[in-house]
Amino acid sequence: MKTLAFSVFILLACCTHSALYAQSAQSIPSAYGVGDPAQDFSLKNVDGRMVSLNDYKGSKGVIVVFTCNHCPYAQLYEQRIIDLHRKYKDRGFPVLAVNPNSPDIVPEDSFGEMQNRAKQKKYPFAYLFDEDQTVYQQFGATRTPHVFLLDENLIVRYIGAIDDNPEAPNSIKNRYLENALEAILLGGIPNPDFTRAVGCTIKKKKT
Repeated sequence: MKTLAFSVFILLACCTHSALYAQSAQSIPSAYGVGDPAQDFSLKNVDGRMVSLNDYKGSKGVIVVFTCNHCPYAQLYEQRIIDLHRKYKDRGFPVLAVNPNSPDIVPEDSFGEMQNRAKQKKYPFAYLFDEDQTVYQQFGATRTPHVFLLDENLIVRYIGAIDDNPEAPNSIKNRYLENALEAILLGGIPNPDFTRAVGCTIKKKKT
């Protein structure tokens, strides 16, 4: 019953406004595929600075995560994203988080609320606001969270989920992102290099 109740909560939370405004996988054309070079972008960080993808060219790569404040899945993965940054930053793969949602649709995802969340949770990584909603479409992100792992040349090496169990971190069987990172660090190829992202649909401003 507990699992059923949680699933119903997730469904209701993630479907809010979705009938009119959410972008589904079918309505956003896939942009980047594995092997594609990611183009530079520049977005405002919660500290007010502009941060670009090219700022990370000195690293071995970057973990781009499209996430947000309000989504229950994003909240479930929040600590895991923080832990991933702490584990892999010194090994050359920092996290770069991007909020793609329109605050017109979800006020909890406004820039001010992003600043509050980052301060409250002590985010150790940049948390950028895709205010005009161009970057998530450039990547082809459809969910929060949705991961795009880039290598030192900003080539996409893995796309998809962080792992296979949003609800129970202690019951994870496949750590897709970590496995992809370890493969790259050893000079290999991630396998799998693509999984289905599980989370809330991105909330696009009505045009």
